Amino acid sequence: MSLPQGVQAYLTLARPHQYLKNVLLFAPLFFGGKLYDVPALAATTLAFAAFCLSASAVYTLNDLCDAGSDRRHPTKRHRPVASGVITPSRAGIFGGALLLAGLGFAMALGSAGFAAALGLYLAVNAGYSLALKHYSVTDVLLIASGFVVRIHAGGVVSGVAVSEWLVVITFLLSLFLALGKRRDDLLQEEEAGGQLRKSLDGYNLEFVTSAMTMMAAVVIVGYILYTVSPEVEARHGSRHLYLTGFWVIAGILRYLQLTLVERKSGSPTWVLIHDGYLQLTIAMWIVSFLVIIYAS
Repeated sequence: MSLPQGVQAYLTLARPHQYLKNVLLFAPLFFGGKLYDVPALAATTLAFAAFCLSASAVYTLNDLCDAGSDRRHPTKRHRPVASGVITPSRAGIFGGALLLAGLGFAMALGSAGFAAALGLYLAVNAGYSLALKHYSVTDVLLIASGFVVRIHAGGVVSGVAVSEWLVVITFLLSLFLALGKRRDDLLQEEEAGGQLRKSLDGYNLEFVTSAMTMMAAVVIVGYILYTVSPEVEARHGSRHLYLTGFWVIAGILRYLQLTLVERKSGSPTWVLIHDGYLQLTIAMWIVSFLVIIYAS
């Protein structure tokens, strides 16, 4: 049964499919071997809800700021605010309600550290939506920083210390994916025959492709170094984590294939939801990692 048009429009504005990004809050639990810690898992789930609602508020702000340029975009012109399905005033009220709900969940956790992390996430994304997304390179760096903030927030609420390895690899992988998105933006701009984003003035296909290739190599090397580092081997009591690198390499190569050959890197979340190969690769990486650190 399809939803009423008005409800569907607000769901589109909130972009719940993007909540997949907030699964990163559970990464410290996963890598810290605390998935069976019920209190930590419950707190992280509450934090996940806070981030999801706050993210929807940020997406609403972004659509309000971009309504004019979105109307010139081949696909974004169908967004609720750009198309006129939802008025700016109603979108503002909706975004404010989402923000208050997200802050409410954060207050329920009673963690000053998590509140600070969520506040930083909101500040970074507000700055991005209002102005900073128009500056090339800065835009992708800010996007990648948002994922690091998620990792930190998950570590705070779960009581798991986030390692430098996890921070670095998360940042590099997020930067790789953000560059893939910019490459798709360039292709769409080329097809549209006009400027779609101001920040794209600082990019071209050669630069973005080279940067993606570099990031892919650094991510793979960084992950392998992480799996064979003495401190990680000691923490997990296993010397076999390097075997999971196979799935990391397979996933990176598949995403490069989607980006450079099939030209389908518009939204990393959309790609993950629709690409069976990537889903299988990630599932096998999770299973192999769990077997090594929990069953060994």
